[in-house]
Amino acid sequence: MTDIIELKNVSFTAQEGEIIHDISVEFESKKTTAIVGPSGCGKSTILKLAAGLLLPSNGKVLYKGKNIVNMNRSENLEFRRDGAFVFQDSALWANQNLYQILELPLRLHYPEMSRSQRADKIDSVTKMVGYRKKLNIRPARLSIGEQKLIAFARAMLCDPALLFLDECTDSLDETAAEKLIDIIRRKQREGTSIIFVSHDLRLIMELADYVVVVVDGRITTKAPMDHILSDLLLNDFFKVGIAS
Repeated sequence: MTDIIELKNVSFTAQEGEIIHDISVEFESKKTTAIVGPSGCGKSTILKLAAGLLLPSNGKVLYKGKNIVNMNRSENLEFRRDGAFVFQDSALWANQNLYQILELPLRLHYPEMSRSQRADKIDSVTKMVGYRKKLNIRPARLSIGEQKLIAFARAMLCDPALLFLDECTDSLDETAAEKLIDIIRRKQREGTSIIFVSHDLRLIMELADYVVVVVDGRITTKAPMDHILSDLLLNDFFKVGIAS
């Protein structure tokens, strides 16, 4: 199995000090990997490093073997088009309406698309995620759950080969969460590589091929999901880490 993303001896330092400490981990192509661990352990930071949203203080992040720091413009655009990130807080621009927010990735990555083609694509993805309200309003008029649906729709617009999901079903009711989970399952069947952070034990057990356990900014375990479930010590540690 080839790796789509690899972190090699990666550390990350912020104002509060070193958050991620010399980690090395591979994320396999066309597989789903859950990053789990106690709150504040660095899971979301690792996800953002893997997605190139944060740059490491030390070490390398490789996409298909290429250091993302050394990518030229066309390689970087390909990386951004291939990958899509759903933020825990949705991260929708407050000064844009929903249609403008959704249109931007298409304008950037598919400049040859006509206005009507963009409109059709936006209509398709919003219906797919279950959003039914108007798009000419700003995010502040939406509930937190509705904002999450728009964030997920934005991630689906360019048919990504690589998905980064940070607590993607947080703040959603059961019906909306199940709809997004169904979409994730479909993306799995299509061979999409998925890396996600979650505290939801059911979601992790249903979706993950591999689990990466993070404690205090260090990776303590990476193992196939079935191996973790069959190893009593690992299983207990895994469940305690999620619940923390």
